Amino acid sequence: MQVKDILETLEIAPRPGDDAERELAREVTGGYASDLLSDVMGHAREGQVWITLQTHKNVVAIASLKELAAVVLVKNREPDEDTAAAARAEGIPVLTTPLDAFEAGGRLYRLLRGA
Repeated sequence: MQVKDILETLEIAPRPGDDAERELAREVTGGYASDLLSDVMGHAREGQVWITLQTHKNVVAIASLKELAAVVLVKNREPDEDTAAAARAEGIPVLTTPLDAFEAGGRLYRLLRGA
């Protein structure tokens, strides 16, 4: 499954970007939901989609370090300009959903499990 395959399920409207097609083609292997950066650093795995409400630049640094497939910001949160610029530079899709973390995680889990 690719990042573009989760957009509809998580009610994410794709945004145009310099390399959006390549970013949305990243392989998704699972999901991880946490707002604690040290938790994500210690436990998230390559290819996972990180669900969080954190919007600051360090989110992109951790997503890049852990080689995550994407970051999904919940509750319609938007990355600030520094975060968006860092995401573009690292090629990490930072996506926004109106869903809360519980609903987004549940939907992603069902999608990944084929339910």
